[in-house]
Amino acid sequence: MKKVVKFGGSSLADARQFEKAGAIVRAESSRRFVVPSAPGKRTKDDTKVTDMLYACYALAQENRDFGKELERIRQRYQEIVDGLSLQLSLDGEFEKIEQNFKAHAGKDYAASRGEYLNGILMSAYLGFPFVDAAETVFFTEKGEFDASRTNTVLGERLKNMPNAVIPGFYGSNPDGTIRTFSRGGSDITGSIVAKAVQADVYENWTDVSGFMIADPRIIPDPEKIDMITYRELRELAYMGASVLHEEAIFPVRSEGIPINIRNTNQPDDAGTWIVESTCQKSRFIITGIAGKKGFCSVNIEKEKMNSEIGFGRKVLQAFEDNGISFEHVPSGIDTMTVFVHQDAFMNKEQKVVSALHRLADPDMIDIEADLALIAVVGRGMKSTRGTAARIFAALAHKNINIRMIDQGSSELNIIIGVRNEDFEEAITAIYNMFVMVQL
Repeated sequence: MKKVVKFGGSSLADARQFEKAGAIVRAESSRRFVVPSAPGKRTKDDTKVTDMLYACYALAQENRDFGKELERIRQRYQEIVDGLSLQLSLDGEFEKIEQNFKAHAGKDYAASRGEYLNGILMSAYLGFPFVDAAETVFFTEKGEFDASRTNTVLGERLKNMPNAVIPGFYGSNPDGTIRTFSRGGSDITGSIVAKAVQADVYENWTDVSGFMIADPRIIPDPEKIDMITYRELRELAYMGASVLHEEAIFPVRSEGIPINIRNTNQPDDAGTWIVESTCQKSRFIITGIAGKKGFCSVNIEKEKMNSEIGFGRKVLQAFEDNGISFEHVPSGIDTMTVFVHQDAFMNKEQKVVSALHRLADPDMIDIEADLALIAVVGRGMKSTRGTAARIFAALAHKNINIRMIDQGSSELNIIIGVRNEDFEEAITAIYNMFVMVQL
């Protein structure tokens, strides 16, 4: 058995959390490769080290004194070193960081130092070799992740190593400069390492015991998802479920490596398993509910639209030409509606309207703002009759008007549009209909 274990920022926020992470790694010899994030918040009002680095570098960019800010960051790490009784000095590393900040090495370099330094700490604490991600994780000249080169170099580097610590979140450009993934990118690094070493399991340790069926900020103490497929996770992550970075599934998905979301503070909990496919049935018809606010709909009407070849392409071109991506495009015989992010659309709406008239010559255009989209996802929906009807009934009972409904051909998900003001109540109604009635 070979495992890659990734620890999130909350799992490594201080010395006590480091001790928990160390105990988890040492509990199983199969946990051979460790991917640490930067230290997260120690308390609710605390600041993540990554944010401290961003703020510190902002001063450096303006050629202002950033000494106090950098010293606060150094103290955060020194507290961990002292708390773990490590014979380790990071003074040399901080001197390099100071020099590179003064030389304006870049925001990506600044942000990456959180993981880099935590990797050095984890390496010293566990006694594992340190492998710098800058030497093994690569991006192309266009800034895209170079999966092929990374897999080859990283796999060869780790092939004969019994253990290693590889910091998450960053890699390097062809010229050797540092480039980071998007926020939460340490999840991606863990997945990349799992693929490179052909791991049996990728364990992702965080501060929750897996995925919940719904957002606990909306549903108090929601039920946990025991097992979820990559496709279900992709749908939920895209719509706002944030336990795991949505791009983290791609490297392991191609190899059929399962992901296990675990809780550093409750290591005995089984967590949630993310798998390619499974014959195990979910406890409920639905696997999860997730959603986002802040959309608007652009409704285009044109008589005999359905018989006009290329009409849909012309409509979408109006959005493409203005740099706006769409979310959903439900349509009828004489109508076509495009759902877009409101913040991306509002400053360009009249340009889009003009383009629509010029390209598609519609009879009427109507725009509705302040909408929310909710995804109801579940592999059990395909074999269950009346799922959509139950959703309609749950929302109708709460007098919530549905602005849009869209179901994918896979029958894995149903997307519902409601007013922003109805968002939380709609999720609660759907959760009660499919989960609470079965408990």
